Amino acid sequence: MRFLLIDAFANRPFAGNPAAVVLLEHAASDVLLQSLAMEFNQAETAYVSPRDDGAFDLRWFTPLREVALCGHATLAAARALREWGLVETSGIVRFITREGGELRCTFQADQIVMDFPATPPAPVGLPASVEVVLGVAGPVQCIGKTTMNLTLRLPDRRQVESARPDFRALSSWHPIGVTITAPGGRPGVDFVARFFAPAAGIDEDPVTGSAHCALAVYWAAELQKTQFAAQQLSRRGGELGVWLIGDRVQLSGKSIITVRGTIDAMD
Repeated sequence: MRFLLIDAFANRPFAGNPAAVVLLEHAASDVLLQSLAMEFNQAETAYVSPRDDGAFDLRWFTPLREVALCGHATLAAARALREWGLVETSGIVRFITREGGELRCTFQADQIVMDFPATPPAPVGLPASVEVVLGVAGPVQCIGKTTMNLTLRLPDRRQVESARPDFRALSSWHPIGVTITAPGGRPGVDFVARFFAPAAGIDEDPVTGSAHCALAVYWAAELQKTQFAAQQLSRRGGELGVWLIGDRVQLSGKSIITVRGTIDAMD
């Protein structure tokens, strides 16, 4: 099986969010897929397999579990298919997913634009000892939760940057992860965020596309606009273009291929 390691939402190597992308040309067991994801030990490993209708099946695995939606690994999957010559660079890549429905990616010059469903956060109470667990001064506002994350707002960029969570305590707040966000705080940046997913085996995810499907809905109401320049303030850092279009969110970013290889071990 062929694979690529790709830095998504990055304009240089070793930035953005790395994802392994594996081309499945034959059936493989879920045990093998999870074992390979654990072996790659990336935030996400994406598996793509061709369909008879010209689309591709797409699944995502963290080192510990399969997840319902992943933005950066979808971007990486589209880049991998183009690199392998399996899609036209002028066309649309269609991915069929188990829970996210059909996702589409379009190539635009050196960027890939992804079309995802918007995920409006549902109201929920603020977790106990939230400021202590996040390691911030606060105050903290609870924006709401989706199936993918709990989203919390902090007063400013500085507190998002300086947050030092207690990951063991934070892992009980949501089965996938927790997003913290604040206004951009700099010219040309509308909002910033960080994403923690210790319950899924990832203390901090470098750049998280799925989190922005909820953030776009929230910041559109707050800022009274639908197009954003977003930054994720992880150590690796990442930049995203974000558009809210009705009940869909479009995310754009660049990508860099860092590793090419083949997988020999099978179950």
